[in-house]
Amino acid sequence: MDQNHKSETPSRKPPWLRRRLPTHPDYEKTRSLLKENRLHTVCEEARCPNLWECFSCRTATFLIMGPCCTRNCRFCAVAHGTPKIPDAEEPVRVAKTVKSMNLQHVVVTSVTRDDLPDGGAGLFAHTIREIRKKMPFTSVEVLIPDLMGNLDALETILDARPDVLNHNIETVPRLYPEVRPGADYGRSLGLLRHVSEIPTKSGLMLGLGEEHEEINRTLEDIFETGCRMLTLGQYLQPAMKNLPVVRYIQPEEFDDWRSAALGVGFSEVASGPFVRSSYHAKEMFNNAYNPNHQAE
Repeated sequence: MDQNHKSETPSRKPPWLRRRLPTHPDYEKTRSLLKENRLHTVCEEARCPNLWECFSCRTATFLIMGPCCTRNCRFCAVAHGTPKIPDAEEPVRVAKTVKSMNLQHVVVTSVTRDDLPDGGAGLFAHTIREIRKKMPFTSVEVLIPDLMGNLDALETILDARPDVLNHNIETVPRLYPEVRPGADYGRSLGLLRHVSEIPTKSGLMLGLGEEHEEINRTLEDIFETGCRMLTLGQYLQPAMKNLPVVRYIQPEEFDDWRSAALGVGFSEVASGPFVRSSYHAKEMFNNAYNPNHQAE
């Protein structure tokens, strides 16, 4: 891996980050179904580069508790401000949509709701239970915020028995004040460390100015929490208001980081320019925890 990678802010995306938007009739079907059930997705709200691919494959990452976040992380395109009161019927609509899409693995995430006493943990638990009612054999992965370190709130989610608990560390500790104001590196590690009965997963964005040794140290910190599933992806500036990209990482370097993470001890690592925390989540879960799984 190239350790001498400091450079000026790149002016344009490199060739490996340019791809055609796929055309597929299921894209519009997925989009219409979500709109019909008045649901948000992180795919749309965060301007994910994989939106066309995932919607065309009839999958999506559900974003509960509205599209407005109480924090203003500088890497994220999700709107921030004063959110509305959570919709108590939203978990039922999510479960109904999961059934309509016949999802065998579902990822549910949320905006950060520091305005709620439990950070929205009760809504996560309600959503998991509603999905279980309609799709008892569907595996459920939750991608949660840090809940302000409220371990009682975390237990509320764990009591609903998700199959995977995902919480992204996002970046190295030195960059937290700039990239994740309002978040705390130690608090996020503590949340992952507290989970012992179900698999945990985390992820990092690369290209924000992190150094080689900082990434290595962060991988070790995440592994020491007991987390065994990891995603590594390229940070892409979603809008002009967000932080600029410091460096575009070449695909070969992502391969090197995958090898490094496996060397640390992670059992499943997805590493590449377009990798995101819920990208191909079903495949990662099946590879890690369903040894008899046959690829479709």
